[in-house]
Amino acid sequence: MAGTLHTEAYRAAVRFLAELRAREGLSQADLAARLSKPPSFVGKYETYERRLDIIEFLVVLKALNSSFSEFEQATEIELPEVL
Repeated sequence: MAGTLHTEAYRAAVRFLAELRAREGLSQADLAARLSKPPSFVGKYETYERRLDIIEFLVVLKALNSSFSEFEQATEIELPEVL
């Protein structure tokens, strides 16, 4: 599973979160405050130093006033055949 951090699909998902954060006009610190996390939490996943699990991903989407269905509609991520 650790290998998924370096797939293009994972990077595209994180780029979506970062772009959504920017469109919302939020800094990393602003989003971290919404999540009750230190600013480094957002910085580390946006620079791929830390992997978000699926629940964390969904919580970040919610904090950005978004949803998985919006993510799915906005992206055309190709999932790898194997991990």
